[in-house]
Amino acid sequence: MRLKDKVAIVVGAGQTPGETIGNGRATAILFAREGARVMLVDRRLDSAQETEKLIRDEGGEAICLEADVTSSEQCESIAKGCVGNFGRIDILHNNVGIGTADGSAVRLSEKAWDLMVDVNLKSMFLTCKHVLPVMREQKSGSIVNISSVASIAAVPMLAYKVTKAGVNALTQQVAAGNARYGIRCNAILPGLMNTPMAIDAWVQQTGIEREDMVKVRDQQVPLGAKQGTAWDVANAALFLASDDAKFITGVLLPVDGGQSLKVG
Repeated sequence: MRLKDKVAIVVGAGQTPGETIGNGRATAILFAREGARVMLVDRRLDSAQETEKLIRDEGGEAICLEADVTSSEQCESIAKGCVGNFGRIDILHNNVGIGTADGSAVRLSEKAWDLMVDVNLKSMFLTCKHVLPVMREQKSGSIVNISSVASIAAVPMLAYKVTKAGVNALTQQVAAGNARYGIRCNAILPGLMNTPMAIDAWVQQTGIEREDMVKVRDQQVPLGAKQGTAWDVANAALFLASDDAKFITGVLLPVDGGQSLKVG
């Protein structure tokens, strides 16, 4: 019960359809198992409601809110809705991100660039913007942003890398600017993960057999030649959100099976 009596917002608490569980859903379920009351935010309400059912089936407490986190007004409604329902906000977990339609500087379209900047980076700025005043008034709070190992490594995805590097900078700036209010802000950098967004979405786009894609990605992971799962990300998020990490802020934590050891 590491999050007993705490209130958490999980942004991106639904998931892309697929064979495995996604980072947002796994984190929401784990937070609830550890005693938190959870607001599940997603642009696909039906997917958030699936997560809510899984939580309630285990005896946890959760509510859903449909929202587009690229909208400042809707991010404001997230903060107000959470306070209205639960009275406070202890944890903000930013999980929303996309990586499709990306490419090199020559191939990448302006439209795709703008979309990824909005979804991957602007959304996290907006949720922080509207949640931070509540946390400042409480003199406490923990924000966990999902970045990527791609933010510090060479990858063939320009907009994804740039926006995730922006998430890292945002995390550090929020941490530095809010420490005096008792607010912590950290980021997780997942490596190659066996999640629906990382596998199933690409299988649909490329037509590659899922088994083949998993095998190729597994072989790139130093630790055990096997990708991580959403539960690996969720466990890291639980640690950073909990009082176990009460003296940790501004950290960029790789959860990647040693993949980032190749950097440099």
